[in-house]
Amino acid sequence: MAMTDPGQPLLHRRDFLALSAAAASAALMPGRAFAASPTAVKLHGLSVFGELKYGADFSRFDYVNPQAPKGGTFNFQPPNWGYNQNPTTFNTLNSFALKGDAPPRMELCFDSLMTRALDEPDAVYGLLAESVTISDDRNSFDFALRPQARWHDGSKLNIEDVVFSLMLFKEKGHPDLLFPLRELESAAALDAGTLRLTFSGQQSAQTILNIVTMPIVSKNYYAAHDFDASTMAPPLGSGPYEVGRVSAGQSIEFNRLGDYWGADLPVNRGHYNFGRIRIDFYRNRQAAFEAFKKGNTTFREEFTARIWATGYDFPALDAGKVVRREFPGEKTPAMQAMAINQRRARFRDIHVRRAIDLCFDFEWMKRTLFSGSYDRSQSNFEHSDFRANGLPSPAELALLEPFRAELPPEVFGEAVIQPMSDGSGRDRKLLGQAARLLSGAGWKRSGDFLVNGKGERLSAELLANDDALTRIFLPWAENMKAIGIDASVRVVDSAQYARRQDEFDFDMILTAVNIGATPTIDSLEMLYHSHAADRPGTRNYPGTKSSAIDALVAAAGRATSRAELVTALNALDRVLRARLDWIPTYYLANHRVAYWDMFGFVEPKPDFGFPVETLWWFDRNRARKIDKA
Repeated sequence: MAMTDPGQPLLHRRDFLALSAAAASAALMPGRAFAASPTAVKLHGLSVFGELKYGADFSRFDYVNPQAPKGGTFNFQPPNWGYNQNPTTFNTLNSFALKGDAPPRMELCFDSLMTRALDEPDAVYGLLAESVTISDDRNSFDFALRPQARWHDGSKLNIEDVVFSLMLFKEKGHPDLLFPLRELESAAALDAGTLRLTFSGQQSAQTILNIVTMPIVSKNYYAAHDFDASTMAPPLGSGPYEVGRVSAGQSIEFNRLGDYWGADLPVNRGHYNFGRIRIDFYRNRQAAFEAFKKGNTTFREEFTARIWATGYDFPALDAGKVVRREFPGEKTPAMQAMAINQRRARFRDIHVRRAIDLCFDFEWMKRTLFSGSYDRSQSNFEHSDFRANGLPSPAELALLEPFRAELPPEVFGEAVIQPMSDGSGRDRKLLGQAARLLSGAGWKRSGDFLVNGKGERLSAELLANDDALTRIFLPWAENMKAIGIDASVRVVDSAQYARRQDEFDFDMILTAVNIGATPTIDSLEMLYHSHAADRPGTRNYPGTKSSAIDALVAAAGRATSRAELVTALNALDRVLRARLDWIPTYYLANHRVAYWDMFGFVEPKPDFGFPVETLWWFDRNRARKIDKA
């Protein structure tokens, strides 16, 4: 999950239900996974499309400093998070179940079979696994585990731990973990050092990339502890950090292990340089910003345009102790959108969703609220070649035509573009269009509000967990009120927000999701597929159920080339934009960052990630100059 201005965002993936006949006909074919990769030979890495950048003898990734000094403290406010994590509070250290609110970065305490390279769009390289061998039918993967892998208590991390973890996640894990595992038929030890994962044949080529990057937990630990329990006892880990001092709901520290078993692996060299990573939790943005200005927090990514434009005028910045700059964004699709919950019957009518969309005056917001920042999003795959443009190609039409009767006619014309207002904040032309749409849908005026034939009022509550969101939501709600929608804004605390989000107890919420440079079928299903619509904890917040969308997601999953993936996602983008289950809002191309001038880092940053807490290092000489040594 990644945060974008100035809203509350999200992260990734998955569940299961029978597809419609049409979608089933587009089901994934066995034997297609990693078609370009050799079988029956040991591989040091995997990439869905194309060759790996790094050879078997690579010593490190290009974007790290292998001589980076170790030590120092990095205190930051995480700009992204996943699983059940919450950036404003926490009540459990179990990050991999749905229950409870966990602190971000618990995953630093755990290793995985393989890990991603941040300068390739879909490549993974061995971490716990020294190598992987693909079977001739491409439905089984054999992993040779590194014999030196250890848990933090010194005990050996073995194949039984991996088998236990995957089966546990498949049964009880957070949906981010559970969904990719549904086509995993078995996980078993071939011998003391070799693990075999066997799939049904219906898996996507990309599925294995999600599974090999899952955290591995200890079988022995959970034999004595309840996995479902919300607990403040740190679980046994194997990764580069372990949990240090904890103050529930207020702060957590992760301490680097001096004897971490994997420190010298090529995938880890130059990473995990800080001796301590600390996260302090604040209920609102202003309190967090004040902590940064005082130097209690030393790194901050800014998500509020007004603060970026006017708030960075404090003494430490004027004295040169704080650096304020922008870093390039990732080469990944940008998705920030308002989800309209179609589990509420009144939102199932596309005319209602279009009317709500017409009330969003981005041009006014950009001028008055965003200090000229941001561009209007047109797509859930903004800033990527997955965004559809112009008319559908013949290849796209081949995917779309079987569903013409189900789809809005706009799908087959020029890709839908969001309406542009006159920037007045109350565009009479657009609001008039919205009013006519609602009238045509059967909503009639009764006093100040619209009602249906049963006398039920057309209401819409915009749910937020941060006061900063009200600056965006209130003008939108006021425009809705102007055409008769009983619109309101409700701000709740972060724990209540997380619960209502997971249980789909809302009308409208603003969401930002990082679906990766090469979106996997699991991440797409988690967001858009029918079988995720009724599963608590998934990201299908609108409750979308569409055989056409299911089939397009399946087409993306069976893609064997980048070109096929682009075609499938272009077609999916057309459908999403025409249906308006999600209303695209806005995006920013760069990271707006401020930090106390006490760190070192390699430039340029990698194209597909910006995990400063694992790539940067403490520069003692710089820290000494600003009295932070």
